[in-house]
Amino acid sequence: MTSLFDLSGHTAVVTGARRGIGRAMALALAQAGADIIGVSAHAAADDAVGEAVRQTGRHYRAVTVDFGDRASTIAAGEELAATSPDILVNNAGTIARAPAVEHPLADWDRVVEVNLSGPFVLTQLLAGPMLARGRGKVIFTASLLSFQGGINVPGYAAAKSGVAGLTRALSNEWAAKGVQVNAIAPGYIRTDNTAALQDDEERSSAILGRIPAGRWGEASDLGGATVFLASPASDYVTGTVIPVDGGWMGR
Repeated sequence: MTSLFDLSGHTAVVTGARRGIGRAMALALAQAGADIIGVSAHAAADDAVGEAVRQTGRHYRAVTVDFGDRASTIAAGEELAATSPDILVNNAGTIARAPAVEHPLADWDRVVEVNLSGPFVLTQLLAGPMLARGRGKVIFTASLLSFQGGINVPGYAAAKSGVAGLTRALSNEWAAKGVQVNAIAPGYIRTDNTAALQDDEERSSAILGRIPAGRWGEASDLGGATVFLASPASDYVTGTVIPVDGGWMGR
C-alpha cells in the first residue's frame, strides 16, 4: 500500500513554493520521495524551503519567475520542460481586494495573469514531455471561490473559477494519454493571502462559525491531498477539484 504514495525517482515542479501552501506542498512531496524544483518570484537556492527539502534527503533547485510577466513565464517553462518533470503543481497566486466598481483594471489584469493565464502557459509547455512519455500529474491550486463568488475579489474569483474549468478541459484532452489533471481547493488557510480576513474580527468569527472542523486550516493540511494527486494512488482520478476545507463546502 505504501508504494501507491511513493514518489521516489520523480521530480516535481512546485510554483509559489517559497512560503505558505506552496512550501507545505513541496515539503510533503519531498517527504514522499520526490525531488523538488521550487519556482517563485523571489526564489533562492539557499532559502528556507530548499534547506527543508534537503533535510528530507531530496534534491532542491530554485527557479525565479514573475508569473505576472508572460515572457518570464514562457522562458521558465521552456527551461523547465527540458528537465522533463513528472509532476507540476501550479500553486503560485496573488489576490487584490476592492469593490468591483472601484477595482483597478491593472489589479484585475495581474490577478488573472498570475492565477490563470500564467499557469496555463506553464502547463502547456511542461505537458509536452509528459504526454510524450504517456505519464504525468498536473495539480492546480483552485479555491473555495472556484465554487463561490467571494466579496470584493472579482478578479480572484473569476481566475479561480477559470482554474476549475481549465482543470476539466485539460483532463478531457489528456486523461487517455496518461496525464491526470486535478485541482485542490483550499478552504480558509492561515496564510499571507488571508491575513486581511484573519485580522478582521467580525469576518474571521463568521468564517470560523461556518467551518465544521472548528478551526482555520494550516498550510500543512494540504500535504496529504497533494501527495495523493501526485502519486500512483490517483491514477484513475482526473478532472476533479478536491476541497480541503474543514467541511466548509458541505455546510
